[in-house]
Amino acid sequence: MSPRVLPVLPERPLPGHAVCLDLRTSGTYDSDDAVRAALDAPQPGGERRFLVVDEADRLVAHQRLYERLSSYGPAHVVCLAVGARGERTLSRSLTLRPPAAGVLWVFDSTEDGVPGEAVLRPLVDVLSTPEVFDAVLRALGEVVHGVAVPAVRVLEHDLTDEARARAWRQAVEGLTGPDVPAGNVSAEQVPGALALLLDEGVPRSLSGHQWLPPQGRAGARLTACDEAVGEAVEGFHRVRGPAGLLTGAGRAVDLPADIERVTEELDRFRTAVADAFGAAGGTRLTAEHRGVLRDRGVELPELPREISRAGIVPALRDLTHDLIGKGLPLRSVAARLSALSARTAPVGSAARLARLDAICGPERLRRLGARHPFTAGGSRPAAFAVTGILALLAGVWPVLGWVLGPAVGVLAAGLAHLMLRRRPNRSPDGRIDGGGATGAAPRLFGGLLGGLVGAGLGQFLDLPVWAGAVAATVSVAAVVLLALRDWTRAVDDWWAHADPEEAWRILREIQALVVTTAVHDWLFAEVRHHCSAGAGAVAGLLRGLAETADAHGQPYAARKTRKTDGPAAGPTPVRETGTASWSWEDWRDDADDWGSGAEAWGDGAEEDLWSGSAQEPRADRTAAQEPPPFPSPDPGDGADAPPPLSVPAPGWLDRRYGDGGPALVDTLVGDLVAGTVLILDRCWAGIERDPGALARAGHEQRLTELLDETRIRLERDVAASPPPRYEGLRDPDALTSLAAFTDRSERPDAARLTGVAADAVALLLVAEDDPGRTVALCGPEHLRLLSHDPVAARQVRFVPEAMRRGAAGDDIWRGTAEDVVWTGAGRHAGILRLVPLRADVVHTVRAEEAGEP
Repeated sequence: MSPRVLPVLPERPLPGHAVCLDLRTSGTYDSDDAVRAALDAPQPGGERRFLVVDEADRLVAHQRLYERLSSYGPAHVVCLAVGARGERTLSRSLTLRPPAAGVLWVFDSTEDGVPGEAVLRPLVDVLSTPEVFDAVLRALGEVVHGVAVPAVRVLEHDLTDEARARAWRQAVEGLTGPDVPAGNVSAEQVPGALALLLDEGVPRSLSGHQWLPPQGRAGARLTACDEAVGEAVEGFHRVRGPAGLLTGAGRAVDLPADIERVTEELDRFRTAVADAFGAAGGTRLTAEHRGVLRDRGVELPELPREISRAGIVPALRDLTHDLIGKGLPLRSVAARLSALSARTAPVGSAARLARLDAICGPERLRRLGARHPFTAGGSRPAAFAVTGILALLAGVWPVLGWVLGPAVGVLAAGLAHLMLRRRPNRSPDGRIDGGGATGAAPRLFGGLLGGLVGAGLGQFLDLPVWAGAVAATVSVAAVVLLALRDWTRAVDDWWAHADPEEAWRILREIQALVVTTAVHDWLFAEVRHHCSAGAGAVAGLLRGLAETADAHGQPYAARKTRKTDGPAAGPTPVRETGTASWSWEDWRDDADDWGSGAEAWGDGAEEDLWSGSAQEPRADRTAAQEPPPFPSPDPGDGADAPPPLSVPAPGWLDRRYGDGGPALVDTLVGDLVAGTVLILDRCWAGIERDPGALARAGHEQRLTELLDETRIRLERDVAASPPPRYEGLRDPDALTSLAAFTDRSERPDAARLTGVAADAVALLLVAEDDPGRTVALCGPEHLRLLSHDPVAARQVRFVPEAMRRGAAGDDIWRGTAEDVVWTGAGRHAGILRLVPLRADVVHTVRAEEAGEP
């Protein structure tokens, strides 16, 4: 078997797994550093498990190294001793005796076409699982000398390379999502603390506040304008009735001057408000700004209780969690937050001047102060005809009709002329006059003509006196009533065209604008700035995380590695410390194990992700250079080597590969989303302090670690094991609503992840103890070294817990043995039979016997 030397990587083993340490090449490197690296690897719960791969003839020489493994406290050690074909005895030190240690003696019995590392790799994977490790150590304590030769039969459930690459790519895409436009965000979509910043409403606690006190500059202008409008309305009501035409009640009313005053006062009020908007146009409210506004007549209260700067970041956190909880990818969440940042960004009150001009600009003031003509009496032909008819009725009185008929026409013309003289658009002094027309001439001519015709008709008809009197009375009354009606209508029409009451509507709109500006541009300026900066910072962080995931989330894409100066068959260099220990992932497939050539980790559609740069030569790399924290498959030196899955498996390993189950991608996405939420848990405090100083690099590094950890679990057991529990939450209560995302302890069954049913595993683990089902890891020449007592052997059956879950329930496991060890992780299931050796084969050597001090 070729030696393997790779540095210890604490993040490689899953939580609780044994730390693997390879001492077979410790003569070349500093073995003390190798052991120190293994001791520094974290192991939760105070349990210390070490799986040591060593050469069988070096166990005694390495006694000091095994003793050091217990230097930090009691440790459990399982030694996988690799012996040569010619070895017939095994010497071990006292340190490797049960119950704290045990030895599995594996002979170099490489099958034809199967590299030696391919035999050790799955065995190390199985033994490093904590449940199997503990069961094997207990079983070794029950056999003679605590040394046994393993006989195994293992089923491996895994994904094809193409399925793994496809699932990983889809999971990363599900986490990041495509680029989307910023879109829009409404008050109904955000928490209450943020909704106040979006709907431009006024908090209830400020509903009764007097923003423009009367004693202030703007308040005085507002009062003067309001009074001017009130006086104009009062004058209008005095003018429009009969008294305004027939009496002197309207002589003291000067409606044009009142309207001119309204326009001037409204312009002064607008100017005062515009001055306040321009003077305090900053994006943050300061004491100086408050003083400037107070001088201009705007009184600001303290920040209302409904909103505060301290509540913004928790609201942003809740919004972010809510969006993530709805299944939105990172870029979509970032787009929503960018829209929120744009909506809440303070632009200053100076930006409200355009709205002020739209409400009360020069054009509107000009229209309000315009002079409109006064027109009464309707159309002139109609006035001529109506007056003529009424004069005809008055003229039918015999004899008197010659006077009464024309007199009615003169009366109608006189009333029309009176309307013209007392028209409301003319000042009493004549300074302002909008002009007018009341149709006096048509009435006069129509009356005269009608009166003469009526008088002639009355002379011919010779009507009684009472009939003529009635006709004359009706005619005169009709003329007066029609004149009053025309007057009222004409005054109302002129008032509607002049519309001085529009100033009240303008005042209300300006006051509403002042309140909105005071609340959102002045009072909320600091809060809006904090919200906008915070939302923008989180959006930028999420985009950065998405870019990081796109850049580092393709572990199966061939990465350019470097070629050593030495021979291609030499061991992989280590750090300067000379660490010769490794973890599960150290059993990478490269030229050392699979022959010289590239590792094509996939084919077909996924080839570009798995082996795109396999033919690029590697640059020089010295042993002092530190490898990347999560090494990718090495493209190798050539292009002829077969991919790892094409390497034959040992006879005792049955590989079953699936194309991925229906729950695989969703499970990976859920793990990545949960990890991302936990990463974001660290950023909220920094955003609260200073959103602009948010350090994205650290969070992106954590996402890289999350991607690597999730990828490792995908490779290790198809993500059947849950992610490691995250400790140290800043605010656990904030994640309550996301419990379904952050609590990843409930996992799908292995069949739904791999697409491979567990029936074959159940058949393998039937209760009958048949030694013939396992393959001893030794050659035929070593069988005479084994104990032939069938009772002395011990057997460990192991199955990942994920294979027992699922729709099939426990029905398929009813025939299995009761002593099955259910492991929390791993993709291997099978039987590990420990066959003891004869008593004279194992020798226990003390330190002094080994020649050590």
